[in-house]
Amino acid sequence: MRFKIAVLPGDGIGPEVCREAVRVLRALNAFHDSEFQLVEKPIGGEAIRKTGTPLPQSTLETCLNSDAVLLGAVGAPEFDHLSGTQRPETGLLQLRTALGGFANLRPAISFDAIVDCSPLKRSRVEGADVLIVRELLGGLYFSHPRGFGESQRDAFNTMRYSTEEIIRVARVAFEQARSRRKKLTSVDKANVLETSQLWRQTVNQVSLSYPDVKLEHMYVDACAMHLVSNPTRFDVILTENLFGDILSDEAAAITGSLGMLASATVGGTVNLYEPVHGSAPDIAGKGLANPLGAIASAAMLLRHSAGMAQEATDLEAAIHEVLDDGYRTADLAQPGAVNIVSTTKMGELVEQAFVATMDRRFSYHAV
Repeated sequence: MRFKIAVLPGDGIGPEVCREAVRVLRALNAFHDSEFQLVEKPIGGEAIRKTGTPLPQSTLETCLNSDAVLLGAVGAPEFDHLSGTQRPETGLLQLRTALGGFANLRPAISFDAIVDCSPLKRSRVEGADVLIVRELLGGLYFSHPRGFGESQRDAFNTMRYSTEEIIRVARVAFEQARSRRKKLTSVDKANVLETSQLWRQTVNQVSLSYPDVKLEHMYVDACAMHLVSNPTRFDVILTENLFGDILSDEAAAITGSLGMLASATVGGTVNLYEPVHGSAPDIAGKGLANPLGAIASAAMLLRHSAGMAQEATDLEAAIHEVLDDGYRTADLAQPGAVNIVSTTKMGELVEQAFVATMDRRFSYHAV
């Protein structure tokens, strides 16, 4: 079976981290009858330079005709002066809309080996394992009307949600909670916003189909406080687009670095996988970027799109193993750390650990 992946390296450190994620996916070809076919296409600033638009038609068509999309990062300072649909980031928003993925899954895990990289106290963050499910196609980012007033001295955005939009993302969150520790925290601002009141009512209704999952509601400001004061209280967090964007970045404090965070956008025609971090142009090309978020995104791709749950678990275990062995990228360096490695070296180490695990497993089954 051939599994086609559209690879969009993008801007800044995107190509560097994407390269390491692709490395581990290629390694699987030696262990399976299936073949990963990877097709690289431009997006964002890179695409603007080549074609004049942040999402070329050929890139979009390749993505729509693939089984999954793996993206690096989008954003380049040289295009900051542009407005509207010509900014690099617009290409990513257009891609998300075209692919139709409405649920963004963002795990934030406290790794034992790097728990002291977190700005939070060890006693607070140790053992934390949170999955944020963010609605991705509604709310302030996409609803209309929006824009500037005639005088350009005022601006407006609209937050709008339908019952159908809430139901579909809530079901994704409940299913995730059911497969984990069976607790879901729905985050809103129902004391102020009518959209949040509808959100809460609808989530309550969906919860009736999941009696085995414990549901609690929490205001977004309280959730932001608890994420840094008591993150272990959370299992799955469900929330709308803007709140989810902010809370998932805040959750980086649990792991100690944005470079560790992976994400999956699911529910549409083709699922999209990307690390949470930005393009970080200040460190691009220097071998300083942490590829583990991109590699963990590849693991999510294996689990949610390729149907390779065991291989996903093996890849995640390889990340743990390399960290347990003391290897760190620059963003994870602590005083006294000696095994500081480059982006490429970190990818090589994860590949080696992953392949060793696969070798053992396949040898075992062969016996």
